[in-house]
Amino acid sequence: MAPRKNMARRRPPTAGSPVPAGLHFLPSLPVATNKKVASRLTEIPDHLLAEIFLRLPAPEDLARASAACVSFRRLVTDRSFLRSFRRLHAPPLLGFLDCASFNPALPPHPSAPAARALANFSLSFLPSHCRWVVQDIRDGRVLLVRDPEEDWCPLFSILFSRIQPPVPSEIVVCDPLHRRYVLLPSLPEDLAASVEHFLVPLGEESEAAFRVICVAHCETRLAAFVFSSNTRQWQAAASKSWSDLFLGRGELTRTTLMDPTCLKRHYAYGCFYWDYSMIKGKELLVLDTQRMEFSITDLPPGNWRKQGLAIVGAGEGRLGDKGWPDLLKELGYDLTYTSVRNKGESPSQWQMEKIISLDSEYQYSIRDATERYMLFIRVKSSSLQPPLFEYFSMDIKTLQIQRVCSTHRRPSKACIYTNFPPLLSSKAI
Repeated sequence: MAPRKNMARRRPPTAGSPVPAGLHFLPSLPVATNKKVASRLTEIPDHLLAEIFLRLPAPEDLARASAACVSFRRLVTDRSFLRSFRRLHAPPLLGFLDCASFNPALPPHPSAPAARALANFSLSFLPSHCRWVVQDIRDGRVLLVRDPEEDWCPLFSILFSRIQPPVPSEIVVCDPLHRRYVLLPSLPEDLAASVEHFLVPLGEESEAAFRVICVAHCETRLAAFVFSSNTRQWQAAASKSWSDLFLGRGELTRTTLMDPTCLKRHYAYGCFYWDYSMIKGKELLVLDTQRMEFSITDLPPGNWRKQGLAIVGAGEGRLGDKGWPDLLKELGYDLTYTSVRNKGESPSQWQMEKIISLDSEYQYSIRDATERYMLFIRVKSSSLQPPLFEYFSMDIKTLQIQRVCSTHRRPSKACIYTNFPPLLSSKAI
């Protein structure tokens, strides 16, 4: 075996020392240091850096870029830049609120790092003299009302022929991330109706401006009132009698839609929709928020089971719906995707575009949907162990399904909470 060569690294000779024969040394080359690389990046003009940062795919990427150096953070936290970024990017799903608490997205969900920053998420900053009930969540705001059961005695309602709880005496809109809230003025307490309150999606208004709609299901008509944060007042906005609304339709439809407890609310392209598929209803109640008009339209053909429908925005000028029809029940649960173009065509002209197969060992139920995300749960059809309820989100644009979290607690009303990380968010109140 040939003797092993001495692989020890030789040092270049010092000045004046003789150079052994056969050895040659390359001249030393300049090495770019981190400081030099950073200085070259910061030499890029701010307006070009802003264009680069606006094209980062996710808010988490922008937050990491802001930590690179002081100049990057100064640019990223500029109010004008943040407004542009928030207009171009949808806020990520950070979790959801139910009747018990906030449930953050957990790994491996991509929003888990941002949701971790909300570890102390709570509504403890609200006035504590009553119990608050979440009604709606939108654009980083949470709408709550005073628990009507605190003011409602069932025996009293029977004695005085009152079939619904009173109008909530206190209403609040809050920004949990920045711990700010606004108390809204109450509607007339003698309003003889079952009411529901919800937030209107943010349009071209200021990011701190918001609107709340109250829909009153009265005995003879349907009415809508709008609260604006700019005027700090309620205004009557729409009204239509039940007889005009259900002209030519069955009595069951009219009786059912008068009771909001039978309805499930959706939103897409400037319109709110209410369905009552839980009792096999075939119609949708519609409120156009641009014209402030009520109308009735039909569901697409098919059998829709309880909590099996979510109406969402599916693309440019289109209305999409997602649900598990009874027709596929014995073949395993499939998520079907259908759509219709809103260009004067008949609402019965629906087209199925995709079927997403789901594990047939589980039962599924849609819990909530926004313009960008849908939240649903799954639970094993038969198990001797205490049931584990797994929550999943689906991106409406990509149809990508990701696990949010799991719990043994039985599901209740759930509202999706979306927002940017604290560094990138704005005060919503």
